[in-house]
Amino acid sequence: MGKVYFGMIVSLDGFINDRHGKIDKLYETYQPHYEFPGAVVMGRNSFDMASDPDGYADHYEFQVPLFVLTQQPPEKHPKENGQLTFTFVTDGIESAISQAKTAASGKDVLVFGANVCQQLLQANMADELQICFAPVLLGKGTRFFEHLEDLDIQLKKIRTYVDDEQVEIWYKIRQQTN
Repeated sequence: MGKVYFGMIVSLDGFINDRHGKIDKLYETYQPHYEFPGAVVMGRNSFDMASDPDGYADHYEFQVPLFVLTQQPPEKHPKENGQLTFTFVTDGIESAISQAKTAASGKDVLVFGANVCQQLLQANMADELQICFAPVLLGKGTRFFEHLEDLDIQLKKIRTYVDDEQVEIWYKIRQQTN
């Protein structure tokens, strides 16, 4: 059975975007080290970052079923292909993860987006965390680990990747208490 993990690239001061909502500076040197997932769960903000949602079908790195956690699906359903499909989930993180696990057919489920990752932790549904530190200080933006004041989460480092520009650390979530 595949695991549920969430991953993000963050600035050294903990932001997933800059003060203008842009992520370009974070990805200038990014080299991912994850295995190809069986499904992806993302939030509506992450989905809306694409200038043309139809472009996911042609250019998105993960050509797998995508589950977008949202309060309101878009008026126009984005283009799909034989591998990449969209499901807009309006009934919570538990439903999104359950549907993604089924679609992943035993492969891992990758979760993106700060708010969705926070919901995943609050629901105690994450198996692992992947965090990559970009060599930049942004000062302001969206913090990755917000709204988790009521949680005590214990992690165990399981692997680390280091190159000339970045550090990527994978953790197993050992214990979580509310």
